[in-house]
Amino acid sequence: MNDANLSAATRRITATLFASQSLASAAIIAAFTVSAIIIVDLSGTEASAGLPSTLTLAGAAFAAYPAGRMMQRFGRRIGLSLGFLFGLVGMGLGAVAVLLPSFVVFLFGLLFIGVARGFVDQSRYAAADAAPISERARAISLVVFAGTVGAIGGPLLVGPLGVLATQFGLPELIGPLLGGAILFGLGGLVILALLFPEPQKIAQALAAAETRTGTAAPEGTAHNIADVLRIPAGRTALVAMVIGQMVMVLIMSVTSLHMHQNGHELGNISLVIGAHTFGMFGFSMLTGWFADRLGRPATIAIGALILIVGAIVGPLSLQVFWLAVALFLVGLGWNLCYIAGSSLLADSLTAGERGRVQGASDLLVNLGAATGSLGSGVVLANFGYGALCLLGGLFALLPLLMAAGRMRADRTIPAVGD
Repeated sequence: MNDANLSAATRRITATLFASQSLASAAIIAAFTVSAIIIVDLSGTEASAGLPSTLTLAGAAFAAYPAGRMMQRFGRRIGLSLGFLFGLVGMGLGAVAVLLPSFVVFLFGLLFIGVARGFVDQSRYAAADAAPISERARAISLVVFAGTVGAIGGPLLVGPLGVLATQFGLPELIGPLLGGAILFGLGGLVILALLFPEPQKIAQALAAAETRTGTAAPEGTAHNIADVLRIPAGRTALVAMVIGQMVMVLIMSVTSLHMHQNGHELGNISLVIGAHTFGMFGFSMLTGWFADRLGRPATIAIGALILIVGAIVGPLSLQVFWLAVALFLVGLGWNLCYIAGSSLLADSLTAGERGRVQGASDLLVNLGAATGSLGSGVVLANFGYGALCLLGGLFALLPLLMAAGRMRADRTIPAVGD
């Protein structure tokens, strides 16, 4: 494959992954807008309202490592297509649960949706496979930016889909689930029809070319998660993603409750969460450019520093403006750590071994999110919002210090050919 064909294939693969990820993101967010309402209706208790988040995180964590191994063996196209099929099944089970009605069936539907997310989240690594090292972060950032489509489009679909369901004599809440099933189905068709050539084959060709030209990342030798943990760059990448995810979820998941307890109306709460979502996804393209130009460790360090600033600002005021600023910064800090960490991890792996190790890393990321989600309520109830934000800021010091160490080490490494 010559350079022109390779460039065209990279653009097509990245665009395909962006489109499919947008569909999946919109489906998941539309469904989760109504999931808490549905599960409380089915269970008869408000105590079950947190189950949708918990089960989907568990499903994603459970699926991440098998998904990575499958993609390493059979390719990204087959693995991602299977992920979209899981999503379609999960949405379908959710719709059936509403019709029956059945609390247990709905739980299985949520678990399948989580499994789908565990597969589909690895789209960013498929984009990394198809991009040269100098453009890898930008390719990942485009797929992450697809989350913006879901964040905006998902909630906007809920009302019309509910109305459409009632016109066919179905319960209103079933509409977003059936719509989600259709979106997952379309996403799977996009992957099957357009994701070629296989991104892993491009990764191997790029790795061979980068080795010949001396542009390969010096750390790109890890074959498994143990190797990653022994490589300073790999450790930094994992810590950036896991701690960034944990801190973001820790603070974000209880901010709405904190505001509600202090007299804020739903309109104010939605503004703050909207600012947070914008911070998470709105600057993804700039983050990718930044990570490719200034380096992954520098981008991680800036992201961790922004996380710390957001954690400091959060408890200083109950005014909507300052809470929105704090949550925006927390989202932006996560974005920088997530994209740069994903890029640095891909740089640290041999092309033929990426799928399995990336699956293991996503398992750790999802466990970090689950830890943040489960711990946030406990910390808030016992120590307050200020202590929770302080804890998050302290955790964010770890990727900051590790990234700073990598920056110092990189400056001492002689350039290729010296």
